[in-house]
Amino acid sequence: QVQLVESGGGSVQAGGSLRLSCATSGFTSRTYCMAWFRQAPGKERERLARYHYTGKIAYADSVKGRFTISRDNAKNALYLEMNSLKPEDTAMYYCAADPLPYCPTDYQYWGPGTQVTVSS
Repeated sequence: QVQLVESGGGSVQAGGSLRLSCATSGFTSRTYCMAWFRQAPGKERERLARYHYTGKIAYADSVKGRFTISRDNAKNALYLEMNSLKPEDTAMYYCAADPLPYCPTDYQYWGPGTQVTVSS
């Protein structure tokens, strides 16, 4: 079984920072792509950042320069460092993973999400 669970969400003021963690279990593929998504009420799900097992990283324009995705292979964990947070960053944040050797558009595994709320 593969399970993903996010943590680190919470409420912060604009300009603040949060570090999200995605703990995984049963996900041991040598090849993989992992990603962070978010979805606010009434809005489409947005892919924020992708981490390919080769170390290649890609960011959405909306978070480029503010968010940093990283991977700890020893802990089988994925992280998202979020800085200079804005109210428009308020959303449910999700971790996703797929054992494919490339980053897909549809990820196989998802966590339940963690809420991030940014106030003005």
